Amino acid sequence: MRFEDVQARRAAAAGAEAAPSLRTPVRGLLLDFGAVISVSLFECHRQTEQLLRLPRGTLTWLGPLDPSNDPLWQSMLRQEISERDYWAIRAREVGEAVGERGWDTRAMLARVRHTDPVHTVRPLVARLIGAARAAGLRVGILSNELELFYGTAFLERMDVLRGLDAVVDATHTGILKPDPRAYALAAERLALPAAQILFVDDQFRNIAGAVDAGMQVQFFDLRDVPGNVAAVAARLALPCEEWR
Repeated sequence: MRFEDVQARRAAAAGAEAAPSLRTPVRGLLLDFGAVISVSLFECHRQTEQLLRLPRGTLTWLGPLDPSNDPLWQSMLRQEISERDYWAIRAREVGEAVGERGWDTRAMLARVRHTDPVHTVRPLVARLIGAARAAGLRVGILSNELELFYGTAFLERMDVLRGLDAVVDATHTGILKPDPRAYALAAERLALPAAQILFVDDQFRNIAGAVDAGMQVQFFDLRDVPGNVAAVAARLALPCEEWR
């Protein structure tokens, strides 16, 4: 899904009577988890190599940070494989690199860096969530693999998840983004009209799905995390001084 495609969908939606606009007040924040709330594996290759005692430069796939040099990521973007497939393949590769066969995504996450929930979460996004809740906004998560990838015991120790108004996880619902039912369920759990929800995700196809569902959207570009957090804060009318 290209950015131009998302823009086209937004333009088409803008012609519909019930379509949201930037003037529609935002009363809810709906976040993807992986790479938005959590630090992505793409950003941690050197630490991962050191932890697993792999030679520096072993891990070269960078996904959205450098799509042109990650053919498997390109295959996912063309919807030839799912995101779950992408990570299953990468997990198997990393396991084999350290001499252990049969790794799945959860095994990889547990081994490389996700033993401490606090270090999994982006501090700036945790602050954003806290500020949004303090401002009276409803906050939720819409994820395709939250518990599938991280496991219940790990998630129970993650402070940022406590007190959220909604957590919609396809691990349990079986409904993956960008299926419109996923967004409808999230809006229902937040008890808000879709037009009053700002959805944030790092995948264009999921952003396009939210546009089709009538939500306001903000694409989360991993190449500029602070800038993206500041953009979300601005959309939520949070004090800009907090994010400079």
